[in-house]
Amino acid sequence: MQYWLIKTEPGTYSWEDFVEKKKDVWNGVRNYAARIHLRAMQKGDLCLFYHSGDVSACVGIAKVVKTAYPDPTADEGDWSAVDVQVVKKLKKEVSLKAIKQVPALADMPLVRISRLSVSPVTEFQFQTILDMAETKM
Repeated sequence: MQYWLIKTEPGTYSWEDFVEKKKDVWNGVRNYAARIHLRAMQKGDLCLFYHSGDVSACVGIAKVVKTAYPDPTADEGDWSAVDVQVVKKLKKEVSLKAIKQVPALADMPLVRISRLSVSPVTEFQFQTILDMAETKM
């Protein structure tokens, strides 16, 4: 199993919007590095659902339920989407500020390449964030 972090602006698509749908397409990614990550996702992989912008925090957990396919929102170019489903809300949000205060998380792409909308997370990083969120799988 692999682990990922998927980012969205809550004003555009929030955790609450996702929960309402239960399962949805993760599309609209227009960054080549993020596209590589989308294409590497496998069914069953877990994702930290991250609100960017004013919130800047991990808020929930999602699971990949369909691997990469052509992004239906792309008018041109070779872009990909995956389908994800809600797993659970984190008991406590884990802010970017809190993540940056943990030296063991300093090499996370979220910290190093903050603009990337889809990025890999190690199992250790995933579990550390769950611990910070007081959330069990």
